[in-house]
Amino acid sequence: MTQATLEGVAIRGIRACVPKQSRTLADDDLIPEAERERLMKSIGVYSRRVAPAGVLTSDLCQVAANGLLEQLDWARDTVDVLIFVTQNPDYVAPATACTLQTRLELGSCLAFDINLGCSGYTYGLWVAASLLKTISASGRPARALLLAGDVSGPRLLNTDRGTLPLFGDAGTATALEADPAAGAMTGVFGTDGEGAAHIMIEAGGAKMPLMPDVEPWDAATHAALYKASRLHLNGPEVFTFTLKNVPALVKAIFDASGTTVDDVDYVVFHQANAFMLDHLRKKAGLPPEKVPVAMETYGNTSSASIPLTIAARLSNAFRTPRPVVLVGFGIGWSWAALKLDLGAMPECVVDEYG
Repeated sequence: MTQATLEGVAIRGIRACVPKQSRTLADDDLIPEAERERLMKSIGVYSRRVAPAGVLTSDLCQVAANGLLEQLDWARDTVDVLIFVTQNPDYVAPATACTLQTRLELGSCLAFDINLGCSGYTYGLWVAASLLKTISASGRPARALLLAGDVSGPRLLNTDRGTLPLFGDAGTATALEADPAAGAMTGVFGTDGEGAAHIMIEAGGAKMPLMPDVEPWDAATHAALYKASRLHLNGPEVFTFTLKNVPALVKAIFDASGTTVDDVDYVVFHQANAFMLDHLRKKAGLPPEKVPVAMETYGNTSSASIPLTIAARLSNAFRTPRPVVLVGFGIGWSWAALKLDLGAMPECVVDEYG
């Protein structure tokens, strides 16, 4: 695993946006009634927010970003960096961050996408903070907006019991600012591409294109591509990966930052699965009050899950800076944990779209 530390960047605010529509297993009519309670208890999702047709990840992130800019009273031409973390961009090309720069009415700035899911928020925070360390802004501190989220519904098979009950939709915005007085941010990062096939959308890229070369696809190929363009998740392999790598990641971030469980107020995990989270909490020796969980009413929201959990469960906790650890892990395989002081910042709000 790779370790790094930087200083002089503060998080000024976090805001989230979720669709107004909520769905349950009963609404999906996919799981027999006798099995629903057992499944909901196991995965920890009793309801989830689902975007209506035509509502994109960028739409949810735009609402969150607009609200956060107004909340912080940031002039839009003072944002120097715009990063959009998602696995569901608006287009194959260009990067959605470029169109969001115009939609948010920002000035000319550094803007790009990061294609990551479960670990994307922690990676994105590190990239944004690192960039702010290199930017000179005339007469003011350098600023960045990190947008992270996913609308997963269109990527799921409506008959897949392994994914449909688990995933929800959300978009988030996080504001960062250069500040010489800000404390250290420590990161631990890792990747093992041997696990890439276990959480994958195989079709739609250059390796398995959805657009035929010359002749239209035959019916059998079309059906196969339809299935391959939906999310495949190998639950047992995900569980094995998590148990093998995440406890070591938690230990590594405490070791790298020279801290212990007693030194932090919260450890916010990617909201993957309730059984996994409970196991990880116990393995790390963390009391329940230090490990907030929001997936019971939002589902697994991919790269949005960490900031959404902060906004939904810790909305007023960071009026003054508090030490936290953020832990992202999953698709890739990829993982990243950060130890930092979060705040001071205003109330973290969850907006509703629609």
